[in-house]
Amino acid sequence: MSSAQPKRIRVLVVDDSALVRKAITDALSLDPDIEVVGSACDPYVAREKIMRLDPDVLTLDLEMPRMDGLTFLRILMEHHPLPVVVVSSLTQAGSQAALDAMEAGAVDVLAKPDGTMSVGALAGQLAYHVKAAAASGRFCDLARRRRSAPPTGSAPESSVSASVAPVRAPALPPAPLPPPHTGRIDPRQLIVIGASTGGVEALRTVLPMLPTGLPPIAVVQHISPYFSKAVATRLDSLSALDVREASDGLVLTSGMCVIAPGDHHLTVVWTGGSYRARILQSPPIHHCRPSVDVLFRSAAETAGPYTIAALLTGMGSDGALGMQAIRRAGGRTIAEHEKTCVVYGMPRAAVQAGAVEQVLPLPQIAEAIVQAVSARRPTGTTF
Repeated sequence: MSSAQPKRIRVLVVDDSALVRKAITDALSLDPDIEVVGSACDPYVAREKIMRLDPDVLTLDLEMPRMDGLTFLRILMEHHPLPVVVVSSLTQAGSQAALDAMEAGAVDVLAKPDGTMSVGALAGQLAYHVKAAAASGRFCDLARRRRSAPPTGSAPESSVSASVAPVRAPALPPAPLPPPHTGRIDPRQLIVIGASTGGVEALRTVLPMLPTGLPPIAVVQHISPYFSKAVATRLDSLSALDVREASDGLVLTSGMCVIAPGDHHLTVVWTGGSYRARILQSPPIHHCRPSVDVLFRSAAETAGPYTIAALLTGMGSDGALGMQAIRRAGGRTIAEHEKTCVVYGMPRAAVQAGAVEQVLPLPQIAEAIVQAVSARRPTGTTF
């Protein structure tokens, strides 16, 4: 007797452009695990189709007539939360709006297709984001509750549905920012962090909790090109750290945090008594560029037992092998606990590989990093 076919992910596409709606629909329809159940030209049409079609995931443009996408997203998250992937024009202004969307509850953001991007080129990237959104743990229980609840009548025009409690992004740590770290640090110490789906919001929790005076920090967040600089700018405004987008040859100093540029790998090298960033466009790893594994492996080779690594929320397994290399080299390894992950994929893979020393909920990770910096490195190391 053959087993039942797995349920396909039902997607509703919301965009005012008929060409973009078709491009997204065609791209997603190439994946056998995804079914596009409908499309909508604006939030008012989308509202009716959400109630009628009950999609698993929404793709959402931000610039639309009658109601902008960000306003619609906030209403949706308050009254009828479901996973949303923002498909936006990532200009400078668009990047800022996309950040606002992630803070409002969007799971992920990627670039809107244009004349330079074929449907085939878009398909894999878009399908990956949709699958990651569908796996978002913070929405799964709500969807099950909503589908098992008795009908509550028609929804008011100003909302989508009032039957489900709101989903909130992780709360930002309270001001003031932490005082500087005054303990002695070894110049060879290096902190590396990896994240994917839900990672921008996770970084908004972790980085503001880290004091200045720590060893340099290098971060890989799976991110679209042109969006990484906006993310770095936003995180810099929230944190006491000097957060910036990494550039090739940049000297990494105490209190600095660099974010890998979109579509480029980030590695670190030790030269002239300090760490420097190296930016590469070598092939993607695990279909990802930047890849957490690339950064973590370079840290294992370059910093060895002086490395402190944290792996946050994300779909897939990127970072697990790199974290294994760090642990074999004597470094410290931390992974985010399932209960706070948007998607418990990357941390799970690292835990299953035996690469993780500590598994902690997101609000405790910054403190664990500081404690690891202060702890003595393994004796007998000649790195």
